[in-house]
Amino acid sequence: MTEILAKLAVIAPRYDAVLCDLWGCLHNGVTPFPAAVAALQAFRAQGGKVVLLTNAPRPKPSVVAHLDAMGVPRDVWDEVVTSGDAAQYAMLAGAVGRRVHHIGADKDEPFFTTFSDDLQAFAATQPPITRVPLADAEGIICTGLADDLTETPADYRAQLLLGKTKGLPMLCANPDLVVHWGDKLLYCAGALAADYEEMGGTALYFGKPHPPVYDLARRRLAALGLRDDAALLAIGDGINTDVQGGLGEGIDTLFVTGGIAVDEFGPDADNPDATLLNRWLDAKQLSPTFAIGHLR
Repeated sequence: MTEILAKLAVIAPRYDAVLCDLWGCLHNGVTPFPAAVAALQAFRAQGGKVVLLTNAPRPKPSVVAHLDAMGVPRDVWDEVVTSGDAAQYAMLAGAVGRRVHHIGADKDEPFFTTFSDDLQAFAATQPPITRVPLADAEGIICTGLADDLTETPADYRAQLLLGKTKGLPMLCANPDLVVHWGDKLLYCAGALAADYEEMGGTALYFGKPHPPVYDLARRRLAALGLRDDAALLAIGDGINTDVQGGLGEGIDTLFVTGGIAVDEFGPDADNPDATLLNRWLDAKQLSPTFAIGHLR
């Protein structure tokens, strides 16, 4: 049975590193959560490593710039790993061809232009990726909706049907279905990829809960000097991404109930109702090691 915690510090000494989600755990897309900031700072102060592991479709430099702009202190984290980083590697390797059609927003432009240090050398050895109209493409790269404030996946049905008819594979740079932005829920690339698969199309995923992003996180932890058998804890509010991914990797998990699924566990977001939580987890057939209302 999942153990409900009052704060991260209760279990922190058991772990060498945490893989912590961003949206819904450390910030809401607009402002950081002070209690979460303090919890991760305290974990690092006792010698632990913090990897911010996000399904953001943008590369690490772009995400770091966003964190800085929001006011997340640099002493909160040791490394940042994004779904965009893992998906970039696949794109550069030609996973969906070299002539690709992009579905996404202008803010996702860094996906095609900016690479983390460990990807720059690889990018230099690969043939160029060219963005083309859908009719001329070998594959689709989906980083999200062009305008996630106003659009829904239904607005993309015609494009997705054409891509499916042409037999184009889709590289999904963010498996999340929705994400919190302030007090709103916005659709992500994963929602479009799910619709594409429902139509009979093929979607390839590189963020949580899929192995490539965890492989990248482990490589970057090794570069920080962490040994292969280090004890890891995955923290996140996505039951089908953060928790499922951690369980699939054999990593202990801390489910943040006050994020995407906050309405499921009673009126007190800080203190989830144990009966409601366990009933909900049973229905999901997933059992995180721990749960907490908000990261603190």
